[in-house]
Amino acid sequence: MAKAGITIYGCEQDEAVLFREMAPRFGVMPTITDAAVSEANTELALGNKCISVGHKTEITNSNLLALSQAGVMYISTRSIGYNHINVKYAQSVGISVENVAYSPDSVADYTLMLMLMAVRNAKSIIRCADIHDFRLNAVRGKELRDMTVGVIGTGRIGAAVMDRLRGFGCHTLAHDPHPIASAHYVALDDLLQQSDIVTLHIPLNADTKHLLNHQRIENMKHGAFIINTGRGSLIDTEAVIPALESGKLGGAALDVVEGEEGVFYFDYRNKPIESKLLLRLQKLPNVLITPHTAYYTERALSDTVENTIINCLKFERRKQHG
Repeated sequence: MAKAGITIYGCEQDEAVLFREMAPRFGVMPTITDAAVSEANTELALGNKCISVGHKTEITNSNLLALSQAGVMYISTRSIGYNHINVKYAQSVGISVENVAYSPDSVADYTLMLMLMAVRNAKSIIRCADIHDFRLNAVRGKELRDMTVGVIGTGRIGAAVMDRLRGFGCHTLAHDPHPIASAHYVALDDLLQQSDIVTLHIPLNADTKHLLNHQRIENMKHGAFIINTGRGSLIDTEAVIPALESGKLGGAALDVVEGEEGVFYFDYRNKPIESKLLLRLQKLPNVLITPHTAYYTERALSDTVENTIINCLKFERRKQHG
């Protein structure tokens, strides 16, 4: 029986090692490229109904059409979010799109780390220590047990965050259009008004873009913190910066930001960053920025590669028996 083929686009070196190691076990022949999908390299997918793409580059409609014309029928994105792919357009040209499940603990652990760093003023403390200023910070930290944490989005990651929060003894509120976890669910406005910390774990789509806009930020508790390990555009950056500058918000810890594409995952040490909003955020002493790395653990990467292969094989079996 001929081996199934999968073309892996935008494949980083550490992913490639895992794909080459795991694929033979599943009887799969991978075609691997570090280049993102483009009309110029769709020939790499010829003969393969299934491809895998990363989350770092947008897959344009013209790319999707070219892939369809090359015989691609299935895309497995190595991410939980779909916001880099027009799923409806893909379906219209005969391509099914599916995400990949990986360890929710990777993002949940990182979320708690960011939360703790935000409420303990870690950015300022570390910066001072780096220049050998070892005086106590003028602002005292807060303890989670004295705070109310609002979790927006209670899927696998949001639920894992709530599991961790129970150990800190804080009061937890939740909001999700589709409640599935055991939690104290409230309306979004109520959560924002009552929470000392708001953490975002919902997918980015037309309904959730700029979920935290100017009006909702104004309704938040004075001095509240925002944690975002979801997608940057869940927050209206132009609305959040003045609130952070004025002290309306106590701080923010952001693993994702609007306009991160083309900046995060690249070396900008000797190049100017054009995003004025990102530069303004980074200058603020109460804002911690990390480069979309919450998911990046050994276990999550292994899960992602294995489940990418499994997704593609399941699709092939469905086509054969459908």
